[in-house]
Amino acid sequence: MFKSEKGGSLGLAFRLNDDYRNRLYQFYKEPVITATYSDMVKFYYYPFQNLRVDVFFTVYSSSLTIMQIEIINEGSTSIKLELYPYYSHEKGRIEKLGMVDSLAFGFEFVNKRDAWMDDHDIPLIENQRSIYLIDQKTHSKGVYKSEESFLKGINDLANTADSSGGKFFVFSQNLSFSPGEKKSIRIVRGVSDVKKSYNQLLSRCKQMIDFNLDNVLRDNEKTYSKIPILNFSNKDFENLYWNAFSLIRQCIMPPEGACSYNYYVFSREPKWGWGYGGQVFHESLVMLAYAHMDPESAMDSQRVYMERQRPNGYINYRTGPYLNEQIEHNGDFTSSAPWYNYQNYEIFKITGDRKFLKQAYISGKKFYNYYSSRRDSNNNGLSEWGAHAVLESVRDGRVAVWDRIGWPSNFEGPDINAMMVMEAKSLSNMAHELKFTDEEHQWKSIAERRSRLINHYLWDKKTGFYYNIDKNDQDFSFNNNNDLKIKEIIGFLPLWAGIATKKQAHELMKVMTDPHEFWRPFGVPTLTAKDEYYNPIGYWNGPIWIQWQYLLFRALLDYGYVDEAVELAERVMDNVIHQLKVDHNFWE
Repeated sequence: MFKSEKGGSLGLAFRLNDDYRNRLYQFYKEPVITATYSDMVKFYYYPFQNLRVDVFFTVYSSSLTIMQIEIINEGSTSIKLELYPYYSHEKGRIEKLGMVDSLAFGFEFVNKRDAWMDDHDIPLIENQRSIYLIDQKTHSKGVYKSEESFLKGINDLANTADSSGGKFFVFSQNLSFSPGEKKSIRIVRGVSDVKKSYNQLLSRCKQMIDFNLDNVLRDNEKTYSKIPILNFSNKDFENLYWNAFSLIRQCIMPPEGACSYNYYVFSREPKWGWGYGGQVFHESLVMLAYAHMDPESAMDSQRVYMERQRPNGYINYRTGPYLNEQIEHNGDFTSSAPWYNYQNYEIFKITGDRKFLKQAYISGKKFYNYYSSRRDSNNNGLSEWGAHAVLESVRDGRVAVWDRIGWPSNFEGPDINAMMVMEAKSLSNMAHELKFTDEEHQWKSIAERRSRLINHYLWDKKTGFYYNIDKNDQDFSFNNNNDLKIKEIIGFLPLWAGIATKKQAHELMKVMTDPHEFWRPFGVPTLTAKDEYYNPIGYWNGPIWIQWQYLLFRALLDYGYVDEAVELAERVMDNVIHQLKVDHNFWE
């Protein structure tokens, strides 16, 4: 069965000698996947001995799905099989159900937006029309309130589409197979706005009956062939690697609204408005991987920021086709944690696209100058988070320092300042590539000056760690003596930015690899496990955030801690794999 959370499910059931099967545990042999990509899967299984079923399922577009089924009798005797392709709408009501063609059910349903989408004027087609089409004549059909009610009357299908409150509708086919005989069926599901006629939708669905699915496979093979092939120590790691690219690919959306370029969403489920609104810098770290798979698409995703950037250099907190989320606070607009130039330069290193590099450099300079001029209120060369500082910092809830000590704009921290060092270094590298020699040295000097300030003020020799400091007097005390000496994951970011000396790196590694502090079973937590506020299933007070693990992984490699980097990566992958096996969720 192919299930969606709120848009209904497609299924296939079989009956042989009064034995009805459509669940994995009932099958003679469970499915074996032979090809899987972001928009398709091919697999086969045996519901009964000697009866092989091959399935090619593809999401052709956001409004069309195709399922091709081939059934083969691999035995030496003939088989008489009853086949039941069905659609089930588990959640919500369906209305105006009826036959819109001799081979197609038609119905309407409502997909209500959530409050966040209403508040931000994100468009969503709520009233939808749908068609469930089969490509060949069937023996009978029926509409039922549930699969259970269908099974009660399975021997006497009503051959009607009239059933008030029906949410489970099914076609029935009686098929005979000689030894070695093969038969195929194609099913198409289509969705459109109710404002469009059934004839329009039916025409599009029927076009899919003859669509060559091999084209989908070839296009995917071409795209995935660009991904680097790595050697993994086990199959789970390998599967995770390839499926992570599929997840990224699934979240890329074509240009629409105010976006002239493709953009990404956090989730393809449009009813979760927050996940559907637009891009933000810390999520765009994923483009460093996606650039291997689809270089142009990764660059275009960054161009979404460029085209929406204000003349003064400001870039939104979040940017989408229908969203410019700026979150004004105390007269200032909230931006996002500054990973922008770092991402652009890393993407260039993969793509080698100099046109993109030049665009990124022009945009990146403006962004850096905007950010540095508005996030250093005392002009001492160290930055603090501004506007709605909690949101801008990315760590937007259950942060020990924010919750126990004070609002983030009071502090100059190792997170924002390490990011700003890396932004300046990235601009220096871009200028070098573009042969802007004077600007290259200027950016390098800016990065070095801030690095010196970080090591002078934010580093604590006694504990061997970087902390937030009170921006007014540059010490570790705000309300009480040394109350800012709280070990958080941000204290390791100077490693990622190349700020720490070898001696400081050695001290930081003592803290990071302490199993009682940060070297936890599934990665480096956001807060030391020794802190009373630590909660491994909290939010920013203990859980593992994958983007930050990547930054630490890069830091460990840069400082020569290769074994630790590999161990960290494996711990994080073990965690992700475990979660996928438990509930199929790929957490950030």
